[in-house]
Amino acid sequence: MTEVKMKSLRDAYGQALAELGAENENIVVLDSDLSGSTRTSVFAARFPERFFNMGVAEQDMISTAAGLAAAGKIPFASTFAVFASGRAWDQVRQSVCMGRMNVKIVASHGGITVGEDGPTHQALEDIALMRVMPNISVIVPADAHETAAAVRAVAGIDGPFYIRTARDKFPVLLPEDFSFTPGKGTLLREGSDVAIVACGIMVSKALEAAELLSAEGISAAVVNMSTIKPLDEELTLSLAASAGAIVTAEEHSVIGGLGSAVAEVISENDPVPVVRVGMRAAVGSSGKPDELLNKFGMTTEMVVSAARKATGMKKEKAPGRSRTVLSG
Repeated sequence: MTEVKMKSLRDAYGQALAELGAENENIVVLDSDLSGSTRTSVFAARFPERFFNMGVAEQDMISTAAGLAAAGKIPFASTFAVFASGRAWDQVRQSVCMGRMNVKIVASHGGITVGEDGPTHQALEDIALMRVMPNISVIVPADAHETAAAVRAVAGIDGPFYIRTARDKFPVLLPEDFSFTPGKGTLLREGSDVAIVACGIMVSKALEAAELLSAEGISAAVVNMSTIKPLDEELTLSLAASAGAIVTAEEHSVIGGLGSAVAEVISENDPVPVVRVGMRAAVGSSGKPDELLNKFGMTTEMVVSAARKATGMKKEKAPGRSRTVLSG
């Protein structure tokens, strides 16, 4: 069995940011007294004159980032996801999104895998809060390599972005030279019975689930849908046509995140069964990341169960409906 490499998404962010800083002097970085945790400390050590520690003042950090963008800079603003999406929500909406300012918000410690810090620090609503706002794109990378590629990509695109990283280490799934395109999903595995659409840590669990389903005679496609907004609608509808049933998997509330985005597109265009895997409880709790994923149902086994349910809900296709076979 091939050993799975584990790498930190926030480490990849810190390294990519420092490399970009050496290439473009217009890149500036802001943090709210958490640079050691968000890994903006790597940039700060190399370019102290372009690093701004705003203290425990996330709202000020976002407003300042908008001002720097207005002055022609490319600001990356970082803090924990729960603070970037919650505490600074009004500033993100008013100062960044409404004016479509060129601000890149890269938030760490997203999801339940924050672990022992408990429910106050476990951002399980951040994708929904960011996704609903105008003009901003929302990205949840699957691994460290995609994180670095996404950071590089958004630095060269005008407009606001929200990128969610994590505290824990994730399995490496993609090649080091992975080319990231905002708004495009990546087909990782072909399948004809059900399509598993996942983001973040749940992409690795989706691939594991597909292997287990194969042993049961269920052919499952797996897609890394790292851009939640704008969603890759073309690929989503292709999956609906080819598989006839979809499972979504995310380390986030099932309300307002990836599952909601996929269900909205499917229900309005080509209704097929959609079963969502994600956080269904109101709040999280303190514990080890794996324990919490098990407790709240964000596991490989839950994805397998959801796929069985989705395939069981499939109805006979209407006459004349196309059944496109996806290829890599």
